[in-house]
Amino acid sequence: MALSGQSLAELEVLCKQLYEGTDLAQRIQAEKVLLELINSRECLSQCQLLLEQGTTSYAQLLAATCLSKLVCKTPPLPVQQRMDIRNYILNYVASRPKLALFVIQALVQVIAKITKLGWFDVQKDQLIFRDIIADVKKFLQGTVDHCIIGVMILSELTQEMNFVDYSRPSSKHRKIATSFRDTTLKEILVLACSLLKEMLAKPLNLQDQQQQNLAMHLLKLVLNCLNYDFIGSSADESADDLCTVQIPTNWRSIFLEPETLDLFFDLYHSLPPMLSQLALSCLVQFASTRRSLFSNPERAKYLGNLIKGVKRILENPQGLSDPGNYHEFCRFLARLKTNYQLGELVVVKDYPEVIRLIASFTITSLQHWEFAPNSVHYLLTLWQRMVASVPFVKSSEPHLLDTYAPEITKAYITSRLESVPLVIRDGLDDPLDDTATVFQQLEQLCTVSRCEYEKTCVLLVQLFDQNAQSYQKLLQSSSRNPLAISIQEGRLAWLVYLVGTVVGGRLTYTSTDEHDAMDGELSCRVFQLISLMDAQLPRSSNEKVEFAVLWFLDQFRKTYVGDQLQRTSKVYARMSEVLGITDDNQVLETFMAKIVTNLKYWGQCEAVISRTLQFLNDLSVGYILLKKLLKIDAVKFMLQNHTSKYFPFLGVNDNYGLSDLRCRTTFYTALTRLLMVDLGEDEDEFENFMLPLTVSFETLGQIFNSSFKQEETKRMLIGLARDLRGIAFALNTKTSYTMLFDWIYPSYLPILQTAVELWYREPACTTPILKLMAEMMQNRSQRLNFDVSSPNGILLFREASKMICTYGNQILSLGTLSKDQVYPLKLKGISICYSALKSALCGNYVSFGVFKLYGDNHFDNVLQAFVKMLLSVSHSDLLQYRKLSQSYYPLLECLAQDHISFITSLEPHVLMYMLTSISEGLTALDTIVSSSCCASLDYIVTALFKHIAKEGKKPLRCREISQDGQRLLHFMQQNSEVLQQMMSILMNTIIFEDCRNQWSVSRPLLGLILLNEKYFSELRASLINSQPANKQEVLHQCFRNLMEGVEQNLLVKNRDRFTQNMSVFRKDMAETLRCEGASESNSSEMMS
Repeated sequence: MALSGQSLAELEVLCKQLYEGTDLAQRIQAEKVLLELINSRECLSQCQLLLEQGTTSYAQLLAATCLSKLVCKTPPLPVQQRMDIRNYILNYVASRPKLALFVIQALVQVIAKITKLGWFDVQKDQLIFRDIIADVKKFLQGTVDHCIIGVMILSELTQEMNFVDYSRPSSKHRKIATSFRDTTLKEILVLACSLLKEMLAKPLNLQDQQQQNLAMHLLKLVLNCLNYDFIGSSADESADDLCTVQIPTNWRSIFLEPETLDLFFDLYHSLPPMLSQLALSCLVQFASTRRSLFSNPERAKYLGNLIKGVKRILENPQGLSDPGNYHEFCRFLARLKTNYQLGELVVVKDYPEVIRLIASFTITSLQHWEFAPNSVHYLLTLWQRMVASVPFVKSSEPHLLDTYAPEITKAYITSRLESVPLVIRDGLDDPLDDTATVFQQLEQLCTVSRCEYEKTCVLLVQLFDQNAQSYQKLLQSSSRNPLAISIQEGRLAWLVYLVGTVVGGRLTYTSTDEHDAMDGELSCRVFQLISLMDAQLPRSSNEKVEFAVLWFLDQFRKTYVGDQLQRTSKVYARMSEVLGITDDNQVLETFMAKIVTNLKYWGQCEAVISRTLQFLNDLSVGYILLKKLLKIDAVKFMLQNHTSKYFPFLGVNDNYGLSDLRCRTTFYTALTRLLMVDLGEDEDEFENFMLPLTVSFETLGQIFNSSFKQEETKRMLIGLARDLRGIAFALNTKTSYTMLFDWIYPSYLPILQTAVELWYREPACTTPILKLMAEMMQNRSQRLNFDVSSPNGILLFREASKMICTYGNQILSLGTLSKDQVYPLKLKGISICYSALKSALCGNYVSFGVFKLYGDNHFDNVLQAFVKMLLSVSHSDLLQYRKLSQSYYPLLECLAQDHISFITSLEPHVLMYMLTSISEGLTALDTIVSSSCCASLDYIVTALFKHIAKEGKKPLRCREISQDGQRLLHFMQQNSEVLQQMMSILMNTIIFEDCRNQWSVSRPLLGLILLNEKYFSELRASLINSQPANKQEVLHQCFRNLMEGVEQNLLVKNRDRFTQNMSVFRKDMAETLRCEGASESNSSEMMS
């Protein structure tokens, strides 16, 4: 069907609406129409007409996008057709070099995709898609525009080869990527470097935009080559500073030439900032080259060239005023220490001068704290690693770090204090607000600060005393100056953070008694400041100082409190003189006094409360500390008075939003741990502890029986649910858990049921209640194994069943929800229900056969609710939302293991839904999901196999029992393709994928093979026939070895034999298929 002029014009309007439109409805409609174009049979011809007759760049972009989707389709287009598309696009861009850049980019992507997917395709004994370099060289001989297009093709191809498409077999990607690395990538890098040399050899006209574009694309091409995943590690890009670039050995000659490094240093000095930062990015990768590429003398020479380049940059620092250059240079410096040892650095010719320049650069950077703050991390990384290496240096050359490290520490400290007045007076962004960055920098600084620790301590003591005295004078002044007080508090916040940091540094660096005494000197001052600040509450307070104090207390706890503490630690010598604190017991008293003070006066500030409670929670882990804490009066007070009267954050009033109550779970977890230490079987003590919650529940019970204020009631309920979840989490013994169950059942669970029924539309209410129920169902430490005379297990399950059924039925009444609402309003609740049900089914504290025996329908009801909720969720959502998939698939595994009769009794469409979900989950990246799918499939296949095995020899009395098996057999006979498809997926995984749960995959595979021997033979023949004749006999032998010694049964011994065989089979298949060959393009698709 040809495009008429009118329909072409309409398409161009639709393109404009899609790419530029602001009206959402118009864009959705345009997308719908254009999707029809992509899926139509005439797509190819219409794309061609759009490219040739389209009058706008958007029409050409649409054609490129359609072609990109078309060439990636499965099954792929015929080889000749893909070849024609590639040649057409090459000619098209060659004849139109002035196209919009984004159109050229989109068309180049199509060429790259075709080349990658057809890398092993053969026509007339030629690997026809590999002549791309020859095609590109024609572009490079043309105009500058043509040259840019040629470089873009190579750059996009390198990126595409490196890109992992998880929808395709990873082994196929790795095979193509490895082949491209071995055959083509070096040639591309050499070509790019030679073009850059040519460019540098001529006088550079920096005003010429085309020259700049060519330089930019060439540098991007080199960077793509150096960023290539050479060994298939797929390293996390966010952790790039830890990685080493695994340059192939046959690239050695490029890296041994000094001209290579000189080229990129020269480019940095010659190009404008936008381009020079790309040159530095390439140098970052050069500095990260794996050590084993060089011999020792070669490595020393290479490092010498890098250091020479660093010196040249620091002696001419003008370019570093650009934030991009500055950032890349900081990364470059960090990589030097990542990849080279301090012992190698100190023997480099210019080391003393270079370390002086780097120290000076670092100090200047720290002083200009507002300039590129994200780059400081790399500089501190360099110094942290250098200082950490000092004990291991064997060289006689001086490392000079004892000279420069204290200067770095001093610069950091003074610059942070100097930043405070600027932040407060000029309204700049406060670095203290970004606590994640502050913590990261402080953790790096703690190592640096311990080098020549005496100097750091003297400085901190001096600054602390100055600022604390100034602060006291301001507080005592008759005319309190709020601005001056804020500045002083900001400085004190930084000083407290810094003291906490250097005290925490004791764990990272060799320490002496003198150092411990210095820690005591510094800590005294912080404890005195805490007393001074707390004395002003609630009249005045400073959130940032509180965060700093909590950081300090946590660092002190890790270093000087608890099991690892030496009793003779000198830290307490000075503290006993000044504060009367002689050991960690008295420090714990100070900690608890601070915690109680914060909980009492900071009720309106959720951030402070949350961190205070996290600190309390950290203290409450560990039996020895718990025993010590229990002797403290403040702890006894908390255990007896955990009400809103003493701790306002437990209150319910209009100042709190529904999300503000999460920290209550942490609070009650810590309190209950403390309660548990001496609780034993004392029910009275437990009742006293629960008294505030009893009062709240009684109040709620009365409220529900009358007209009530909804918002206040909701908040009360949410708070109670969170409190109880914290308590339930900490009760890990049968005795203590039974006390909780007797307290909550039957009095208070109906209130929670009513709340779920009333407010099912509001996840802020239902989520805490459902999570409480899920926590109560957890049989952690066998706490739910009630006495044989107790019906508690069944009673608990009945309540959970009621709640899940209530929630499930109500949530389904919401109907269809929008994409952004479906998870918070529905799927999150469903995932918690599934998690609770799974805990009950696997907890081994309920005999589920009892329900049917006595005509109790709670078990059947909850299973039906499970099915209804499941059918309302799409397969894509099951795998897309991680929490949902991690609760659904393990639940399905429990059902398949212990309740196969329920699965076999399901309607065919429900059973098909479940099996399809298993089939899709088998290839999930999450091993929890894929392993659960394998286990579920194994249980189902085993039930079917056992039924078929009994069929021939079944006595009459067993006929009733086998009805379940008969239904399953009938379903599988009607839908035989389901198990066949799953066998294909598992075989594919074993042979072609990076199988991380091999044992799990082997278990269902044996049953599938025994049930479908004919189909297994077809799969085997399909794979073997797709391989060259010289490999076929080896593959036949691999498959024979797989089934060698395997009998026609599913006994454990037989399964283990098959699993062992499969391990060998997988290894042999990988070795046989590893060699490149003509047929490799299709082999990994044989079971799609």
